[in-house]
Amino acid sequence: MKIIDKLAWIEIKNGKILSTKSYGKEKYYIPGGKREGAESDVQALTREISEELQVQLIPDSIRYMGTFEAQADSHPFGTLVKMTCYKAGYTGELKASAEIEWLKWLSYSDLESVSAVDKIIFKQLKEQGELL
Repeated sequence: MKIIDKLAWIEIKNGKILSTKSYGKEKYYIPGGKREGAESDVQALTREISEELQVQLIPDSIRYMGTFEAQADSHPFGTLVKMTCYKAGYTGELKASAEIEWLKWLSYSDLESVSAVDKIIFKQLKEQGELL
């Protein structure tokens, strides 16, 4: 079994979660990505969010939210994605960059437009009353 280790930033406003769609992809994903080399979670997440969304996470505000696993989209069966999620404040204005085609605020009703691991996260956020 192969595991893809990813980090994600959970940003919720008005009961909706910030999601991104990369060029060439059909589904929306919670923003984040993979670590490079010996990066810590905070270093990797801060770098990925800066690259993708042109904002800076505030390091002292970064808080662990949970780790979730599911079948990885567009990978052979048995390839799992492990998504370690954090909430954090940020500075700057959200803008799509790099491989990001779209930014969109999604609600629970958008569940079918996200990846399998994101569905698990959406369900937990809905149960906690954070997602409409």
